[in-house]
Amino acid sequence: MSLAPRLDLRQSQSLVMTPQLQQAIKLLALSNLEIEGVIAEEIERNPLLDATAAPDEGNAAPAAEAPARDEPAGADELVMAGEATGEALDVDIAAERFDDGPGDHAGPSSGNTASLSSGEAPDLDAFADTGESLADVLLAQAGATFDDADLFVARALIDQIDEAGYLRADLLDIAQRLGVPLARVEAVLAGIQRFEPTGVGARSLAECLAIQAREADRYDPCVAALLDHLDLLARGDLPRLKRICRCDDEDMADMIRELRGYDPKPGCRYGGEAPPPVIPDLTVTRARVGSGGGWAIELNAATLPRVLVNKSYYHELSSGPQDKAGKAWLAEKLASANWLVKALDQRQRTIIRVATEIVKQQEAFFLHGVAHLRPLTLRQVADAIEMHESTVSRVTSNKYLSCARGLFELKYFFTSAIQAADGGDAVSAEAVKSAIRALIAGEGAAILSDDTLVEMLNAKGFGIARRTVAKYREAMGIGSSVQRRRARALAG
Repeated sequence: MSLAPRLDLRQSQSLVMTPQLQQAIKLLALSNLEIEGVIAEEIERNPLLDATAAPDEGNAAPAAEAPARDEPAGADELVMAGEATGEALDVDIAAERFDDGPGDHAGPSSGNTASLSSGEAPDLDAFADTGESLADVLLAQAGATFDDADLFVARALIDQIDEAGYLRADLLDIAQRLGVPLARVEAVLAGIQRFEPTGVGARSLAECLAIQAREADRYDPCVAALLDHLDLLARGDLPRLKRICRCDDEDMADMIRELRGYDPKPGCRYGGEAPPPVIPDLTVTRARVGSGGGWAIELNAATLPRVLVNKSYYHELSSGPQDKAGKAWLAEKLASANWLVKALDQRQRTIIRVATEIVKQQEAFFLHGVAHLRPLTLRQVADAIEMHESTVSRVTSNKYLSCARGLFELKYFFTSAIQAADGGDAVSAEAVKSAIRALIAGEGAAILSDDTLVEMLNAKGFGIARRTVAKYREAMGIGSSVQRRRARALAG
């Protein structure tokens, strides 16, 4: 074997992830609202990009009727080759319509004719809670109740009260941190516990209910004993509770009825930080009469501004005096702008293709409800539209679909299969959960055990084991037969 240096020529193939391809992959997994933020950042960095508002509802042109352009066939082609193929969208145009916005199919409404005719949608933000927070309410009451010294302690205590209205701190720690006697902190807390909402400032559920019982002048030794043994009440051990409280059935039922009227989380009635609203990325509606039937699948253009390349500004800059570095910078910005526009357009086409196949596979759900939801996997959709499974996974992440039955995440339509008891077609796990929920809701006086549920589900054609029923029941937050029986006894 020779150890002398030498030159070898080798040929190999490898996939190079350019920044543009990485950006295309990233765009697929983002929702419309996240895309809006990305577009805003790109416009700040690139002077050749312009964002235009969403088209008017009356002027929006259906995507299916738009002139054909030489665009990439799919996200896989962008990732693998980064070249346009010119393949058309694989959908039945006679059965489907793809429009720029959900307003294209808006029909007349007797309740809101004026707003629809003017092209304006109702302002949903007007229904949001604009009230004060719990801390603001408590601080206002503290300012009117305590003097300067006690107000200092009250503010420290209010800072430790959570959104539910409970004090989540040790009084001794607060006293040591503020350098005041513990008795003074306890006295200030007693004053806070007289604030509105009633029950605020409690350190436990029992104390919260006791404060409300005192306010209602119902706090007697029997109620005090009941609040000291809430664990027995939760277990439904009424005979033992009656012995501890030294009361009869009528008094016990009256006390439980009184406790049910109290608020276990008094702070929640005041506005906190509002959760962000879920905005649908897609809408699915029945196609117009006379269009051949099928479904109209639309991207929500209201949350997706259009991005254009400002070619006039580019020609203005390129026609002026420039050095070599300026020309290279301008060429780079033009290439970046063109790629972003192409990637966004391809993202929309890919989302439409995936959503079209989902609607095709789950058409029974859109027509008849969750009981007819079919088992579906990412691979089935990927094979049907000739894309990679990872591409379908990115498309269905963080995206929501709005239809006549409600708002659903795209991942909702992918469920595991439960084999039919009679050897027929498998059913979706969501359909089984729906059946379990319906059986328990209509069980009446006879509480159904898991074994009974298995028998009833098998009679309906679901081949399901008892442990699966228990798992689905717990996932839906439904208690066991013993827990439901105790809850029924407490309610009675």
